[in-house]
Formats: sequence, structure tokens, C-alpha cells
Amino acid sequence: MKNTLIEPSIVKNAMDKFDVKDFNEAAIRQIGGIVKDIEEHTGTEFVHLEIGVPGLPPEKIGVNAEKAALDAGVASIYPEMPGIPSLKEETSRFIKAFVNVDVSPEGCIPTVGSMQGGFAAFTLCSQMDPRKDTILFIDPGFSVQKTQADVIGVKRIAFDVYDYRAEKLGPKLESYLSQGNIAAIIYSNPNNPTWMCLTDDELRTIGTLATKYDAIVIEDLAYLAMDFRSDLGKPFQPPYQVSAAHYTDNYIIMLSASKIFSYAGQRIAMLVISDKLFSRHYEGLMKRYDLGKFGQVMIQRILYCLSSGTSHSAQYALAAMFKAASDGDLDFVEDVKEYGRRTKRMKEIFQHNGFHIVYDHDIDQPLSDGFFFTIGYKDVEGGELLRLLLHYGVSGIVLSSTGSQQQGLRICSSAMKPHHFDMLDERLRMFNENYGK
Repeated sequence: MKNTLIEPSIVKNAMDKFDVKDFNEAAIRQIGGIVKDIEEHTGTEFVHLEIGVPGLPPEKIGVNAEKAALDAGVASIYPEMPGIPSLKEETSRFIKAFVNVDVSPEGCIPTVGSMQGGFAAFTLCSQMDPRKDTILFIDPGFSVQKTQADVIGVKRIAFDVYDYRAEKLGPKLESYLSQGNIAAIIYSNPNNPTWMCLTDDELRTIGTLATKYDAIVIEDLAYLAMDFRSDLGKPFQPPYQVSAAHYTDNYIIMLSASKIFSYAGQRIAMLVISDKLFSRHYEGLMKRYDLGKFGQVMIQRILYCLSSGTSHSAQYALAAMFKAASDGDLDFVEDVKEYGRRTKRMKEIFQHNGFHIVYDHDIDQPLSDGFFFTIGYKDVEGGELLRLLLHYGVSGIVLSSTGSQQQGLRICSSAMKPHHFDMLDERLRMFNENYGK
């Protein structure tokens, strides 16, 4: 190793401790554990760019509403499986206010974070029709969702959308859907890890093909309205968050409080199921559960068995935050623009020190600055790049772990504090001096 901030043997020992030989194969939690171990052994603070946890205070409206609910005694009462009425109603209203989609409260169901929502959606979608046994992932994506499919035993297939934007997307999707085995299509928008944003035309393509081939679109809107190139924060006013729900009735939207309201610790999210899909009868479900309607199976069979409901007090918190946002009293988009400001500065630091942005454009325009971005260094392979950067007190996750075919790392801006920017600049300068020649 060349001149480093961290002794190479310490990095190697931490990797051995967490049984990691190749960072392309490492889970996010393993990387976090390795970084923590190095910090403990050296006393050197890392610039933590690996785990996408909120870096802003939780919305006080939610905290206050949850405190009031706890004071009222809801902690002793099991929540209703479909969700408390006020949350269902406010979710329906919020979806209309910011996505311009009409969904009845009946189809708005609380889950223990979108992690549980995705697990439930994969489970149910793969059971509707015995011929449809595969989930199609539009990658890059949240790697744990693939693990969920593996845990359930659902077949999965994926492609990196990097080379299939715009008019190339339809033929690529149809090459999979035409085989007749795709139960559901999942993607995030804005995208984790790249922050690419599928356009309205691309989502029209997805929705149209989902209807044609009777597949369910699972749209992960964890970062709803965080494409800061447009002002998406005005309720009931265009422009709205783009969505495939405008072009198909075969959809499930996952809404999470974790990032948009910085409410990750309470594990509260919503599954929003279209009215048509919620009431649709499937013979395959009837044979399995003696209950055939999609929405009722989701609530009374899948979610009931997973957790028998979602935190009672957190439901009151989310209802209050949705209501305040829809009323125009809470500008959650303005609050989270801080991530964009951090990312803009971080990109400049990386590029000044010899790095490049891997996913840098949405077709014909530069990406928004947001929660995540991606970096590469010359032709260094992604896993090796992370290994090298750990010796300089900088972390991230490897793009290959997200289904990307590109070489580089995912970088998250959420943990950056004011003193980290100069620290990052100095460490990347040292790295580039050693490897830039």
C-alpha cells in the first residue's frame, strides 16, 4: 500500500472479522461493521458515506402527534389490521396532493416500513397466478429487496437500466414480459443508488406494458418529490411526482416516512394499492387462502401473519405529517433539499480530486443533486476502489451490489456534517496524490 491514513493490517483484520474477501459480495451492514471496527481500533473518524440513514431531525409534527397518541393510551391497544381511519384517509389525500392519483382510503395500508411492504408485495404478487413466478427488477436498486425475494423463494431477474433509457426501455421490458412469467416489476424513483429519475414517458411505457402483460408495478417512492429540478412540494398543484400509476391500474406504491419526514426509527410506511387491484379476485389466491380478493389477502393473510399490525402510535404520527403536508402547513420538500446542497458540494470535492460521476445524466439532462450519487475513479474496479478508500477513512457501497453493471461506488450525503467536507477533501487529495499518477 502507498501512504495511507489507516494501517493496511487494520483494514485487513476488520475485513477478516466480518468474513469479507471481496467488497462486491459484501452487504451494507457488513461494510458498516468493518468501518465501525476500524474506527474503534484507530480512533480515526470516518467520513461515513455508506448507509442511507436520515441526517435531519424528525418532523416535529409527527413526534408531537405520536406523543399525544401514547399519552392517550394507544400503546395498550392492538391497532386495526387495515390501519387507523385517519391515516388511511390522509394517505389517500396525500397521494392525490403530490402524485395526482386517486386511490380510496381502503387501499392505503400501513406497514412496518417499506421493507415489510416490499416483502409482503413480493409474497402476494408471486402467488396470484402459478404461471407468473418471477419478479423483474429494474436495476440498480436496493439490494436488500433481492434478498427478500430470495428469502421468500421467489424467482427474480434484473437488468441495468443504464443502457436502456427512453425509447430503448420498452423493447427491453417487453423481452422479459412477453415470456409470460413476470408477476411484478419493481423500481425506485428517484433511484437508489444512482438518483436517476425515470421520466413520465418511461413510466408510461412501464404502465402500458404492465397492463398489456398483466404484471403488477411496485413503485418504491421512498424519495418522493426529491427530484429537486422541479418544484414538487406544492400540494394539489402541478408539477406532480411522476408515476406509472397514471398509466395502469396494476400498481402498488410504497410510501415511506423514513426519508421524506426523517422518521426512519419508527418504521412506518404505506402500501397504496389501486382500487381496481385491491378488489380484483384471483383464483390462485382463493385456492390458497379461501380468500380471493387481492387487498383482503394482503391485509388478512400476508400482513397479519408478518406483524399483526403496524405500530399504533406511529400511525398517528404519519397521519399528522401527511395531513400537514397536504394542508400546505409542512413543506417537507424544502426541508430535505439540504441533501441536495450537501451532494452538490460533495460532487465538486470528488471531481476536484480525480473522481468522476458514474450515473450523471437522465437521458439529456444532468441528474438532480439529492440523497445519493455515484462515483468512480479511473478504471478502478468498484470493490477494489472501496477497499482502497477505507485506508483513507472514506466509506461507501459498491455499485455491483445494487445490480449495476458499472464500476464505482454509491455515495450518500445524509451523514455529512460541516466539518466533514474539509476532511473529505483532504483525504481524497491524499488518495489522488497516491493513485492519480
